[in-house]
Amino acid sequence: MFTNDKRQEERTGRNGTPRAQFLQNLVNQFQNATTEEVKEKIAANLANFAYDPYNFIFLRQLNVLELFLDCLTEPNEKLKEFGAGGICNASVDPANTAMIARCGGIPLIIECLQSPVRNIVNYALGSLYYLCNPSNKEEILKQEVIDLIKAYAAAEATSVTFSNLAKAFLEKHVEAHSH
Repeated sequence: MFTNDKRQEERTGRNGTPRAQFLQNLVNQFQNATTEEVKEKIAANLANFAYDPYNFIFLRQLNVLELFLDCLTEPNEKLKEFGAGGICNASVDPANTAMIARCGGIPLIIECLQSPVRNIVNYALGSLYYLCNPSNKEEILKQEVIDLIKAYAAAEATSVTFSNLAKAFLEKHVEAHSH
């Protein structure tokens, strides 16, 4: 369920931690984490907060989108997965997509299309669906990216999810522009 100020106040109570402070605490814990397992749990937690529009401004202010992008460069597949999930969740918002693009996220997300981890590929397809807009479509709609997405669209027997996400991307961003 999406949050608003009133609902947030009800949920936190008078002595609760305000959302911005709570997210800042998570970011600090992530940066100070000494084990991969702790980083994974915090990244997963942050990715869950990225689905709610109430949190979008905090995610931008606290550089959480950049933290997610940094996760995509990690060798740890779980961190990549949670980073990709956070980006996918947040990319429905145009201000977030602009920040992701400005921070060099598009090539990192395109790279995720070749991940052996299904969730990472799903998140990448979902993210690119929202990221592809007039200001950065040239960076996304390269032939090798389109070919890869077409292969996913044709892979119904392997994964209906890949196929449906890929088909939605192609219908919105490729076929719509080729007529």
